Amino acid sequence: MHLADRHRPSRIAPLVAAIVFALATNPLLAQQAAPARVHVERVAEAAGGQAFTLTGTLTAERSAGLSPRLDGLVQSVRVDAGDRVREGAVLLELDATLARLVLERLAAGRVRAQAQHDEAARRVAEAEPLVAQRSLPQTELGARRASLALAASDLRAAIAAEREQAELVERHRLRAPFAGVIAMRNAEAGEWVVRGTPILQLVDLDAIRLDVQAPQERFADLPPGTVVAIEADVNPGVRVPARIAARVPVTSDTASRTFLVRVVADDPTGGLLPGTSAQARFEIARAQATLQVPRDALLRHPDGGFSVFIVAGSGAQARAVRRSLRLGREAGGRVEVLDGLAAGDLVVVRGNEALQDAQPVVVLPDAPGG
Repeated sequence: MHLADRHRPSRIAPLVAAIVFALATNPLLAQQAAPARVHVERVAEAAGGQAFTLTGTLTAERSAGLSPRLDGLVQSVRVDAGDRVREGAVLLELDATLARLVLERLAAGRVRAQAQHDEAARRVAEAEPLVAQRSLPQTELGARRASLALAASDLRAAIAAEREQAELVERHRLRAPFAGVIAMRNAEAGEWVVRGTPILQLVDLDAIRLDVQAPQERFADLPPGTVVAIEADVNPGVRVPARIAARVPVTSDTASRTFLVRVVADDPTGGLLPGTSAQARFEIARAQATLQVPRDALLRHPDGGFSVFIVAGSGAQARAVRRSLRLGREAGGRVEVLDGLAAGDLVVVRGNEALQDAQPVVVLPDAPGG
């Protein structure tokens, strides 16, 4: 046999499957077959909703690498890794000796400018009645008013310079931009640090989120109001209430066709740790209850369709009857039936592999759900 012929797709297998299917659905042959022993399950309406889980990694909604706003020598570090700090707390101080001396000099200059402004204002107030009494020339009042304007300008400049230097002094302190926990400390007193180099890592443990990748067939079932809970792998059995904060309706992974869903915990209470794995459990609401059957009850046709056997009659008159189905979603080993069954039908869940349509059956008493 030629090598290419050995790899050529066989046309016999589909033909054999079709023949077997035709024989299995022949009622005349089935009625002559021996009774088959089967297990059944009674079809019932499932609750109007279902749940499924997706796995992801917990991250902090706010995590910042903090660096000083100035280059300088570290004077003191007030926190260490693991410390919980409040918003605005001073975490680190740089040596601000020279900056404070400049601030003192500018403060003295502002006091001097204020005194000059007050004196100029006094001279103007003194001259105005004298000019009205014609005891002082009008030109003198004009000169004094000009001196007052210059003094006011000098005072505003002195105040601005003092405020600028005060801000420069404040920038020698590194404050917490939000409340959280120090996750990393990379500076000690006496070290020289530069702007842009993170020396502290601050993490907000009160705002934890979980990013999961939802498959395309589930993404449309997850509107923002979906009920969801987070269960961390480090704390199994404890579910933290959460909410869907974002759904990204585009994907860059065309192979898996999954979409980002961001879940935010409503009340972490310290049990969710960034960097650990966790599961998001979504509760999908349904408008009405649906019928479901076990996956094992389904028989696949050569044309790609599905059917099940139900048991009609009882006792010696019990027969297997094939029903074609229109299926919906699958979850937890059970498949939603959209059409083809009714509540109360007895579906064959075991012993259906070689069963034929109209074949006599014996329902075993230990059948699950029977």
